[in-house]
Amino acid sequence: MNVYLEKLERIEFSITMCCTGRCRHCSQGDHRGCDGHIDGAKAAEVVEKVCRVYNVKSLMTFGGEPLLYPETVCTIHRAAERAGIPRREIITNGFFSRNKERIAAVARMLAHSGVNRVLLSVDAFHQETIPVETVEIFADCLRNEGLPPEIHPAWLGSKEADNEYNSRTRELLDRFREKCYTVSAGNIIFPKGNAVKLLGEGREASDDPYEEDPRDMHSLCIDADGRTLNRSIYEADIIDIMENYKP
Repeated sequence: MNVYLEKLERIEFSITMCCTGRCRHCSQGDHRGCDGHIDGAKAAEVVEKVCRVYNVKSLMTFGGEPLLYPETVCTIHRAAERAGIPRREIITNGFFSRNKERIAAVARMLAHSGVNRVLLSVDAFHQETIPVETVEIFADCLRNEGLPPEIHPAWLGSKEADNEYNSRTRELLDRFREKCYTVSAGNIIFPKGNAVKLLGEGREASDDPYEEDPRDMHSLCIDADGRTLNRSIYEADIIDIMENYKP
């Protein structure tokens, strides 16, 4: 086992860099010109092979907006369930269609795919461009399928900070609390991508606080183009990539 990966216990897939939002806090930038998504069958193969070697405890899918490609998301989570990964999560902004029948169908797909935790992004930043009414329909559909989401906000400065964005976020969260949805602790915005350009003067770019030490990896992160550990899952076997990884 590669010494740099011996503590690995999590797999993360960026499904696509395409997004339905244009959030000013996004660390990835404005997502303009993005297209394509990871191949679901290839990603499922990665899950199967990695779980033969490592004790993987959690898997997450995200984006961009992952539910622009729900079939791909579900293929990956079914593989995770078969492999015995206990925690199977997705982060979504909940806005992938305005069609109520499609929204209900995707909620049903997720509930039957093995996903057991949905983090639904709701806050002042997402709701500048994403209609909260559509997100609420999706939340209700998930709950009807026995998979109620956790509302997952982004905070500027800190959860307790007093600013216009956090005030609006609190108003939005009250809307979901009134319907008895759980609200997670969320995350704190860090200066990167759009957050540097659009959230006021004096903010300087910083390192991603969620980025791991490349010499002590706990998560295997696969990008939407198949890149991971400096190589591509389309060009090499994932176990070969992992065995030969060097920071």
